[in-house]
Amino acid sequence: MSSHISNERPAFDKVITDIADYALGYEIKSDLAYETAAYCLIDTLGCGLEALEYPACTKLLGPIVPGTVVPHGARVPGTSYQLDPVQAAFNIGAIIRWLDYNDTWLAAEWGHPSDNLGGILAVADWVSRTGAAEGKPPLTMRHVLTAMIKAHEIQGCIALENSFNKVGLDHVVLVKAASTAVVCGLLGLSREQTLNAISLAWVDGQSLRAYRHAPNTGSRKSWAAGDATSRAVRLALMVKQGEMGYPSALTAKTWGFYDVSFKGREFKFQRPYGSYVMENVLFKISFPAEFHAQTAVEAAMTLRGRLDKSGKTAEDIRKITILTHEACLRIIDKRGPLSNPADRDHCIQYMISIPLIFGRLTAADYENKVADDPRIDALRAKVECDETPQFTRDYHDPEKRSIANSLQVLLADGTVLKETVEYPIGHKRRRKEGMPLLVEKFKRNLARRFGAEQQQRILNVSLDREKLERMPVSEYVDLYVV
Repeated sequence: MSSHISNERPAFDKVITDIADYALGYEIKSDLAYETAAYCLIDTLGCGLEALEYPACTKLLGPIVPGTVVPHGARVPGTSYQLDPVQAAFNIGAIIRWLDYNDTWLAAEWGHPSDNLGGILAVADWVSRTGAAEGKPPLTMRHVLTAMIKAHEIQGCIALENSFNKVGLDHVVLVKAASTAVVCGLLGLSREQTLNAISLAWVDGQSLRAYRHAPNTGSRKSWAAGDATSRAVRLALMVKQGEMGYPSALTAKTWGFYDVSFKGREFKFQRPYGSYVMENVLFKISFPAEFHAQTAVEAAMTLRGRLDKSGKTAEDIRKITILTHEACLRIIDKRGPLSNPADRDHCIQYMISIPLIFGRLTAADYENKVADDPRIDALRAKVECDETPQFTRDYHDPEKRSIANSLQVLLADGTVLKETVEYPIGHKRRRKEGMPLLVEKFKRNLARRFGAEQQQRILNVSLDREKLERMPVSEYVDLYVV
């Protein structure tokens, strides 16, 4: 006996329509959001420039077929590549995420909303160049900042109450969904087309988190977001050509995302879409460390200074206790061998050992040349992590959103050193302190790739928001070509 299943096509799921209507129709009125987006832009591009110093990253870049140059294609900052928008999105997305050193959003799900810039910048640049060739007005960097704010908001608001990591899925599913929505806007797609594209993003197979966690941590976590944002561009372009969508991609019984991938649960929402996420996003300013360890590394640097003043070294340490929040334990509390840089930059024991031993933490400190020092593993073995429930509560409190870590260091002579840091320097509560340092970080990254004159041309526009917002996207991206 068979049961009747209606083949009547339903209306689009509300979650999908809410995303589309926000992406296409919501007007961003927050000056703070635009100001923060401008900082986010330069920090994200600067991190990409630093990543170009690492062959493990650059080997993945360029066209799929070597030597291919796309007329009026999108440019990849810091390189000479001119690519189709899908491959350009992958390239840009890969470099900006490679070193895990720019913005972060922490909630029930964590992630990096700046990852969406891969698709946003590639499409905005390509649309501007192809439009100019046809005599059409280009998109401006104001369009890019607006798309960034909206992509941040879509990814971040879904992440507030919905944990994808708890069902084994990687957070880049949210990059794909957010990038798809805002890219549709940049391409000038209709509401119906945008609904179709967003539904395709949810119908897609989604990445597992296996590559972010022991015992499989590896370099895919550095290009996964580039893959997601480039896939978003691909889906939007397919819809532009007339590809259909799937209205109940989330809610369809048995076959939809909720039943297949989310244990039958529907998404929950804490707040409507606006500009909250960009206004409250976290920046990695001082250390290229997974964000749940930022305050731990800051505390370790302070304790290293106290060791120096007392004439002690890391070799005098008998035991280290890290009091932390639950998310930190779940992601980066790691013992045993660390096999590659991607493994090391997701190990809190490693990330605090480096500053205690060397008085620094840089991206190069995750490479084998440094990691082979036997003192690091010896100190790691002395570290224990425990949850402090109040830290976990404050982590989820929308009025605090702290990422607290407390280090307690027991020395061989019985001395105990303690240091607690609740809010990292990239937190909204420390913006006044942090933004000048973020600009200096950007300047250092520009100097890695460009001569003095080119650096200054980039700075003259990037640090003048009025000038930046007026500039055509293609002209701004051209400032970064080598």
